[in-house]
Amino acid sequence: MFNLPAFFNPILRKVPTWPVYLLGVVPAVVYFYWAVTNQLGTDPLQMLERQLGRWALQLLMLTLLVTPVRKLTGISFLKFRRAFGLTAFFYVVFHLSTWLVLDKQFFWNEILADLYKRPYIILGMTGFLLLTPLALTSNKFSLRRMGPLGWNRLHRLSYLVVILGAVHFVLVRKVWESDPFLYLLIALILVSYRIPWKRLRRGGLSGAGISARGG
Repeated sequence: MFNLPAFFNPILRKVPTWPVYLLGVVPAVVYFYWAVTNQLGTDPLQMLERQLGRWALQLLMLTLLVTPVRKLTGISFLKFRRAFGLTAFFYVVFHLSTWLVLDKQFFWNEILADLYKRPYIILGMTGFLLLTPLALTSNKFSLRRMGPLGWNRLHRLSYLVVILGAVHFVLVRKVWESDPFLYLLIALILVSYRIPWKRLRRGGLSGAGISARGG
């Protein structure tokens, strides 16, 4: 029987991580070029914002997909997870910068009005604020300084960031479409996969027993 991990993992170990960053930035460059040359439809700025946001969400999901793929297939993309996450952060920065700089041009009255009228922007901003410390600590120095336990606890915020990004994507559309809901469903599945259901179930049963004896 063909052994997928035995075939792919030695190859993946030899592949450097820098191509992920290089290839990851290509779509952003292409979309910026298309926006400048008016190839993104009647509202190129809005299309640019949405495509950058979509890529950010896809890369965040790809980051969470590494562990399920390893556990279910044995194929490990673990060495690329940091690159996936940091590239996702770059796209979030591009997405936010496009809105602040190109769309709103730092007119703070308009920005504050948008925050008031469009709650989904607040969700996106919250996701960005939560993602920033994760990007800043995605290095070996921070891991050593914080320790594996503290580092892992902080980086669990990525689960919330993915959910916020998916909800932001659903609400940003003015009409209900299936595509954003599919992203939300995938985000929920990826996050729920990380929940230690067996441990919670044991904890729940233990808690129920204690309550019964206490009564």
